[in-house]
Amino acid sequence: MRSISIFGATGSVGESTYDLICRAGGAGAFRTVALTGGRNVARLAEMARVLRAEVAVCSDVSCLPALRAALAGTGIETAAGDAAIAEAADRPADWVMSAIVGAAGLVPGLRALRHGRTLALANKESLVTAGPLLMATAAAHGAQILPVDSEHSAIFQGLVGEDIACVERIILTASGGALRDWPMEALARATVAEALAHPNWAMGQRITIDSASMFNKALEVIETREYFGINPDQIEVIIHPESLIHSLVGFQDGAIMAHMGAPDMRHAIGYALNWPRRAPLPVARLDLAQIATLSFRAPDLNRYPALRLCRDVMATRGLAGAVFNAAKEIALDQFLAGQIGFMDMAGVVECTLARVMPEMCLESDVMTLEDILGADHLARVRAAEAVSALAATR
Repeated sequence: MRSISIFGATGSVGESTYDLICRAGGAGAFRTVALTGGRNVARLAEMARVLRAEVAVCSDVSCLPALRAALAGTGIETAAGDAAIAEAADRPADWVMSAIVGAAGLVPGLRALRHGRTLALANKESLVTAGPLLMATAAAHGAQILPVDSEHSAIFQGLVGEDIACVERIILTASGGALRDWPMEALARATVAEALAHPNWAMGQRITIDSASMFNKALEVIETREYFGINPDQIEVIIHPESLIHSLVGFQDGAIMAHMGAPDMRHAIGYALNWPRRAPLPVARLDLAQIATLSFRAPDLNRYPALRLCRDVMATRGLAGAVFNAAKEIALDQFLAGQIGFMDMAGVVECTLARVMPEMCLESDVMTLEDILGADHLARVRAAEAVSALAATR
């Protein structure tokens, strides 16, 4: 029986993974090793009971008593905290879903790779902060990384049977988010609720805000460079409001392969779960006659400064990705808390990059986990300072 673990089980990607596992036979078809989640311990416990997991881990230590109570008498182990999540990644599992949001997903993903696992990677921050380390760890231990971002899954599928040396360009599509048609002058006043009203995708809060600011796409540009190893100038971004083409691969003979499908994360998750085969999935089938037209437009870098900043990060390389991501996470936290405006997020990130770059050797090609975590910490401190300075001017 195939064994699995799901890290970030109670988030949107984790829920979709759980749905597919249950549809494929649940506990009768898979041995579930570990499930981890955040503060939603009731849902985590329910999932653990249904899949008969060996261990359930919540990230917040204060939630452990509630998790223990919810799983009392089931024989399922319980634990809490970052160290417990990392230890859960050491438990043998054939297939591991990495769906923890943010830099917190890096350590458990690395631990799983060191045991030669197949890592279904939905945590884009791992490649942004530590791409060379992640890919080298997988190679050294015979592990497989399968991309689960819809865009990178689309690229991965488009390259099956192809030579990466024949790729001329990779085009990432972006919905443009909830605010894509707002007048530029109105963006500074956008509220959290307005930025969360995504027209196509049902995603978690943080990734939906990142979609509106295009920080999500900026991370994906860096992720594309790290995973597929192509030059940054070969990576393009185009706004595609319908969200039906998930990415395109252009070849040196002028051909372009486009991956199309309904905006449903279960497609990319299901592809990774069943790889290298395909299996039936409960996703909508496209009616091309009903769709009739598809539209595209170039992104405005004044509206989406994150796309400009990610180019600077790729030019710098080294630890710049860790700084970029950490600053973005702090800026997002502060926007969600109402401390800064929607357009201030990019300013905080840019200020943090400018301050941290002279303080450490960001350009180094050799990085350790300690280096990455150190850069992450310093960037969070400097980003918090940038937020305070911004608040003082209001």
